[in-house]
Amino acid sequence: MHGEYKVPGGKLVVVDLDVENDTLKNVRVSGDFFLEPDEALLAIDRALEGAPAGTDTAGLTALIDAALPESAVLFGLTTESVAVAVRRALAQASDWSDYDWQLIHDAPQSPALHMALDEVITAEVAAGRRPPTLRVWEWDAPAVIIGSFQSLRNEVDPEGVARHGVTVVRRISGGGAMFAEPRSTITYSLAVPESLVSGLSFADSYAYLDDWVLDALGDMGIKAWYQPLNDIATEVGKVAGAAQKRMVGPDGGPGAVLHHVTMSYDIDADKMLDVLRIGKEKLSDKGTKSAKKRVDPLRRQTGLPRERVIERMIDSFRSRYGLAAGAVTEEELARAGELVRTKFGAAEWTARVP
Repeated sequence: MHGEYKVPGGKLVVVDLDVENDTLKNVRVSGDFFLEPDEALLAIDRALEGAPAGTDTAGLTALIDAALPESAVLFGLTTESVAVAVRRALAQASDWSDYDWQLIHDAPQSPALHMALDEVITAEVAAGRRPPTLRVWEWDAPAVIIGSFQSLRNEVDPEGVARHGVTVVRRISGGGAMFAEPRSTITYSLAVPESLVSGLSFADSYAYLDDWVLDALGDMGIKAWYQPLNDIATEVGKVAGAAQKRMVGPDGGPGAVLHHVTMSYDIDADKMLDVLRIGKEKLSDKGTKSAKKRVDPLRRQTGLPRERVIERMIDSFRSRYGLAAGAVTEEELARAGELVRTKFGAAEWTARVP
């Protein structure tokens, strides 16, 4: 069995192993990380040898920690990342490079249609009828997108929404409310097979699926990192927030993961505060007294036009994993349109948590 795990902001960890009588055998750890002394690598292999195959990530990490000499120095990896690579090997997880990725980047569409397309495209990936897909959104109207479990009245100021002509929609994923404007926001979705995140915890899957965009931002001169649970941050503030939804496959089999991210390119903070009700508890949790200080737009940090930032992001993804131009099919668009009518454009769905 073979497992790989790219440590967010770090190096690649590779584990090859066999399983005999439900125990790990012939464990070999490798990668492009740095580790001192040399003997520490053998200590890791020996620590994992003979471990029960059902040992979870925490248990495997504890075995490695106990075996490493006190003088060991790990750079670009952690003992937990080795344990994750083991779990991914046992789960027979796939890798980014195992797929023929498709890009969808269409003309501006309504907020409700974007919500519907996320559901339809992820369901198609889960059913095996569509390859893993990166979809870059273009908005035709300003919007507030609330999380699946948020209270409409607690998150949205109806007077502010009416004053600014903002559309309110509810997405299928959890997480917090996002404010988006056509020229001020960069939003993308990843619809990926569940096997891509096999062996990862829910929290680790966020970092794993965000890692490529951290590299893309780095290529543009921005030092960014994943900030648990679902933010992308820089030295001067948050630039993006992510959310996920898991879908089962046909007949309850392996499914797909929807991972979507909204990035602030040039946010109007005053307008955002006029349409969103951002509570003091949330601000204190983020260590700031002002919502304006929580977000630092990409326009100021890159000095690039929005279109160029998107182009650089797409180019970065393509250079790492390959990316072919694609499109929403007529059938997918028809199903999404029906979902707009019956779900995402309906008051019953938007106010399902009043």
